Amino acid sequence: MSANPDHIAQRSPDAVSPVVGTTTRPAVARMLAEEPQVVVLSSLFPSSRQPTAGLFVRERMFRVGRHLPMTVVSPKAWFPLQSLLRRWRPGFRPGAPEFELQQGTEVWFPRFLCLPGLLKRFDGFFMAIGAFARMRELKRSGRLDILDAHFAYPDGFAACLLGRWLNVPVTVTLRGTESRHARDAVLRPLLQRSLTRVDHVFAVSESLRQVALELGVPENHVTVVGNGVDIDRFRIVPRNQARLELGLPASAPVLITVGGLVERKGFHRVIACLPILRQQFPDLRYLIVGGPSPEGDWTDRLQEQCRSMELTDCVQFLGPLPPDRLSGVLSAADVFVLSTRNEGWANVLLEAMACGLPVIATDVGGNREVVSSPDLGEIVPFDEAESLCVAIGNAIRHPWDRTRIRRHAEENTWDQRVTVLETHFRAIHREATLQRP
Repeated sequence: MSANPDHIAQRSPDAVSPVVGTTTRPAVARMLAEEPQVVVLSSLFPSSRQPTAGLFVRERMFRVGRHLPMTVVSPKAWFPLQSLLRRWRPGFRPGAPEFELQQGTEVWFPRFLCLPGLLKRFDGFFMAIGAFARMRELKRSGRLDILDAHFAYPDGFAACLLGRWLNVPVTVTLRGTESRHARDAVLRPLLQRSLTRVDHVFAVSESLRQVALELGVPENHVTVVGNGVDIDRFRIVPRNQARLELGLPASAPVLITVGGLVERKGFHRVIACLPILRQQFPDLRYLIVGGPSPEGDWTDRLQEQCRSMELTDCVQFLGPLPPDRLSGVLSAADVFVLSTRNEGWANVLLEAMACGLPVIATDVGGNREVVSSPDLGEIVPFDEAESLCVAIGNAIRHPWDRTRIRRHAEENTWDQRVTVLETHFRAIHREATLQRP
């Protein structure tokens, strides 16, 4: 039975036992007073070779790292012959340096064995094996008190194993892939095994919380902590100024989508709507911001789609842009569109709103939780082309209150999210310390 520090404080000094387990009272008090050392485990994390991979993980956790000591371990998939595959697929698994110092935080990139497209049921185990040496070193040096994994599989599964091997508490953040994995007959048992054994589960949306509950996680072990937005970085830029920098006509209707150029994000579904929309809005422009991602690269396919549909005069591929440049590009547009197949909590929706943009998004994942009012945009059924086209047309015509949209973003900053996470980490550390033999 674990000790309760509040209960101890109410007892007389003579009644207090000099030890908790085999640890003296002064030692326990000292450990409770120490800041918990958090180690983030996420295979998706930015590096110098993939600067846009997992930015949403870094954005969230580096903010927590302003309050608690933090290290990142980001295992990278590897197998002996993968360099040969790059001759045919140049962007395949670019890897990462062994170590980087990012914004003052240590980020380690150990490798783990992963055969492309094969034996996915073993990815979690091999990830744990690949990360073990670094984790053990962090534990021995007193820099691992809580292991915080992102994505339930394979990262969460690996964290569950590492937590057991190293005797540290584990948390897992659900970010969107879990809905698909929960429907997979092979991966579902692995999700259940890991999520029901960790100390706490964070879900970035209520829809993902429901996935966790359906997998058997107790209600009091799941907390919804959505992503936030940096309202200083993402702000409204005067439209004429923004359009002048991009060479856009001042009066043309402008759509925009930001994301990795992969099938899931649905750029091709928006492009398919453009011929119909141009009949109503002849000067229509569509800005595509993004590039290859760990999921793949549809750049050539999307550009070919534009050529075949004779849309090259109205679609601009701006490539991947750093976050600091997005405010101007977003502010140049009239409507943000995300026809995505799956999301957990799409940060980009709040980022667009912080720039005053209404959002048209598909009814998947947490999108409805972000676009929570008709004043902010519209949610449409996934893969219904007619509904998407109608919603975009209506959004172009609608007189949006952009100040109201911006205010919604201001109500969803990172500060409140970080406070919840920090509180949970401290409580988990305190409980683990009191139970320590």
